[in-house]
Amino acid sequence: MAPSFDNESSLFNFVVRDGNGVKGIVDSGISKVPQAYIQPTAEQIDKKNASKCEIPPIDLSKLDGPDHDEVVNQIVRAAETLGFFQVVNHGVPIQLLDSLKQTAHNFFSLPAERKAVYRKEVSPSPLVKYGTSFVPEKERALEWKDYISMAYTNDDEALQQWPIECRDVALQFLKTSHEMVRNLLEALLGNLGEELDDSKIDAFIGKKMVNMNFYPTCPNPELTVGVGRHSDMGTLTILLQDGIGGLYVKVPEDVDMEKKGEWVEIPPIPNALVINVGDMLQIWSNGRYKSAEHRVRTTSTKSRVSIPIFTSPLPTQKVAPLPQVVKKDGVARYKEFVFSNYMNSFFGNAHDGKKSLEFAQINSN
Repeated sequence: MAPSFDNESSLFNFVVRDGNGVKGIVDSGISKVPQAYIQPTAEQIDKKNASKCEIPPIDLSKLDGPDHDEVVNQIVRAAETLGFFQVVNHGVPIQLLDSLKQTAHNFFSLPAERKAVYRKEVSPSPLVKYGTSFVPEKERALEWKDYISMAYTNDDEALQQWPIECRDVALQFLKTSHEMVRNLLEALLGNLGEELDDSKIDAFIGKKMVNMNFYPTCPNPELTVGVGRHSDMGTLTILLQDGIGGLYVKVPEDVDMEKKGEWVEIPPIPNALVINVGDMLQIWSNGRYKSAEHRVRTTSTKSRVSIPIFTSPLPTQKVAPLPQVVKKDGVARYKEFVFSNYMNSFFGNAHDGKKSLEFAQINSN
């Protein structure tokens, strides 16, 4: 029998400690959102007043032809402004995208005890973590999301240790997207005067992780968030979203774009992947590229899934603005640090916009 969801500690135990997740709450037949999930008014997402981001997707197949320079400019322009863009003809098979979405639904439909074996405290593998919300212990209001996270070391360990229900398609996604990620990174770093060769690639994307996120239907979507305001800590994020929508990005105040400071929705485009700039690219570029502040709303009609690949430097990697960019700018806006220290800071706090970057900022005043 489900506990009283009005009692915060019994809800926390049921959702987090026992591994039932948000899906367990929904499956118990609730008619209203428990208090622990009600966001402060300022964090609630007003779907009615949000506009859609109408920027067309970038066709990556044109990188191989006469339009190469124009496509690179589109990628750079997107990274310098919104920090988010969508790509088509990206090299990941369309059939695989459909399989990923179906596999995510299948995994989260498993009985709670099958998923709970991967909770951080008990997981048989350090590579795999099943959880809910972001940092439940630190959050004033919980996020309406369950997830499974699979860290990549090599193919053999992934096949041995990732959950059997989703390992094959997750690994395929990682492998078939690699060339696209490299091409995007070459374009973005090349624009900063940095060549990307094999000896350098791990410094930028040596650490990779595939997540499957599940946002169950919510009786009061207007009171909750699927994911709170944040930017991603790594280099580039590659996101497959389904057709339901709900991903919002904040237009930065300091860029030449309409709707400055407003939240715009990134509408689902069939067969496209969403790319967003992470904090590390903002730091390497000395602030030229913008790590995108984004969040996710919930929906009352249908459960939503998304499958991101997070790429980042190896934990031991030192990160600082690229010297040639600092020379051009005349000032370094971020200090040098070891990436693992940034990770610890990022995962040690609840989502709070782009506050994660303060770890590396050099105060100019």
